[in-house]
Amino acid sequence: MQPSLFSWLGIALTMLVAPTWAKSSSGDKVLVVTDAKLEMTDYSQFWDGLRSRGYDLTFRKTSEDAPATSVFDVPSFSHIIVLAPSAKTYPKDLSPQSLVHLLSDSKQPTNILFVLQPSTPSSPLRDLGREFGISFPPPATPLIDYFNAVSPSNATSLLLSPPLSPHTAGFEGGKILYSGVSHLRSSNPLLVDFLNAPATSYAADPSEPADAIMEAAASGGEGLWAGGRMGLVTGFEVLLGGGRAMWVGSLELFKDAAASVDGEATANNAYALALAAWTFQETSVLRIDAVEHRRISETSPREQYRIKDDVIYRIHVSKFDATIGEWVPTSEIDDMQLEFTMLDPHIRTALKPSSAEGWYEAEFKAPDRHGVFKFIVDWRRKGYTPLHSSTTVSVVPFRHNEYPRFLSSAWPYYLGALSTSAAFVLFCSLWLLGGDEEAKKKKTQ
Repeated sequence: MQPSLFSWLGIALTMLVAPTWAKSSSGDKVLVVTDAKLEMTDYSQFWDGLRSRGYDLTFRKTSEDAPATSVFDVPSFSHIIVLAPSAKTYPKDLSPQSLVHLLSDSKQPTNILFVLQPSTPSSPLRDLGREFGISFPPPATPLIDYFNAVSPSNATSLLLSPPLSPHTAGFEGGKILYSGVSHLRSSNPLLVDFLNAPATSYAADPSEPADAIMEAAASGGEGLWAGGRMGLVTGFEVLLGGGRAMWVGSLELFKDAAASVDGEATANNAYALALAAWTFQETSVLRIDAVEHRRISETSPREQYRIKDDVIYRIHVSKFDATIGEWVPTSEIDDMQLEFTMLDPHIRTALKPSSAEGWYEAEFKAPDRHGVFKFIVDWRRKGYTPLHSSTTVSVVPFRHNEYPRFLSSAWPYYLGALSTSAAFVLFCSLWLLGGDEEAKKKKTQ
C-alpha cells in the first residue's frame, strides 16, 4: 500500500516540529518572570532555543499575580527564569522565601535561573544571594577589565572564553560577550563554579575617580572587588531533592545583540542554552535504579547476615541522556565508595564498575561484630546529582550449634587437659594397687 499525501505531509510536519533536543528530566514547563522595562524581543534567540528543545514558556510580569508558581503547595512549573533585574519588589509567591521553598522541595523541586545586572537594586535578589553563599558588590559597580575589553573606550564589555566542562554540554568553546556584575562565593560545598572573572578585572563605579579605586586597591578588604576570586556564573544544587539554581551576572549574555561583535560571531547563545540545560536538569543528572546485596555463595538477598560472611553489594546507576530523552546506564564513575557502618564505618571499600553496564559492585567480609549495620553509598561531586542510598541489615553471631567443635588454636589446651586427666588416672591406679601390697606385707609380719 502506497503512503498517501497526508501521510507524507504528516511525516514532514513531525520532522519540522520535533525538537532537536529532548526535554528535561524534571519537566518542560517554564515560567519566565520579567519586569516592565524588559523588551522580550531582545532575547528571541534564547526563547527560540528553549522552545526547540521542547520547553513550554509562560511569561509573567513582576507586577502580575498570575499564573501562580504553586497551587495548594504543589509547584505549577518545573523551572523559573527570573529575568527582572530592575524590579524593586516581587509578588508574594516570588518572594525570596517562596523561591527558596520551591527550590528546596524534596519531592518536586523547582529549578531557578537568576539573571542580574549592575543596576540591580539592593533588594531582593541581592539579599537572596546570601542564602546561597553569594555576595554582590554595591549597585552600579560593573565588572571592568581593560585587558579583555571589546574596545579601550568600553571596558565593561568583555570578551571571555568560558572553560569547557561536562556540565555545559552543547557548548563547544568560543568567546562570549559579557557585560555585567561579579560576585564572591563562600565556601559552601554546594556551589558550582562555571565562570570566574579574569585576573585582570575589578568591580568599581566607572564614574568614580581613579584615586578612589587606587585607595581601595591599596587598603584591600571589603572595599576591593578584583581578580579571579570573583565569580561571574555560579550554580547551586540542593543536596536533598536535587533542585538546581544558577546565578548569572550578565543580562547581555542572553541578548540577540550579543550574537556578534564587530562582525564576528560569538558563542553567547550556545553558552546561555548550556547554562539553562544544567539548571533545568538536562545534563549531569544521575540516579540510583537498584540496589542488591547477598552472600557470595547465594543468589537471593538477605535481611540478616552472620559475622564473617562473604558479602557482595551491587548498585545500578543511570544517567539522563537529553539527546534521546531517556535514562541510560552509566559506568563512568570511578570514585564511588561503599560504607558498611554501625555508628562508625567498620568497612569502607571502593565500588568498581562490573562487566554489566551501569552496575557497580564490591565484595567484603562482614565484620566480627554483631549489631544493626547499614550499607551506605553517599557520592557527592560538584555539578552532578548527589547519589545517596542507605540499606539496613542485621549482623548476628554464630548460634550455639554453629561454632566449630574444635579450634586448631586450642589444641595445646586440649592436649594439656587430656594429659592431666590421663596422669591423674594413672596415678590413682598406681596408688590403689600399690597400697594393697603394702598392707598385705604388714599383715604377714
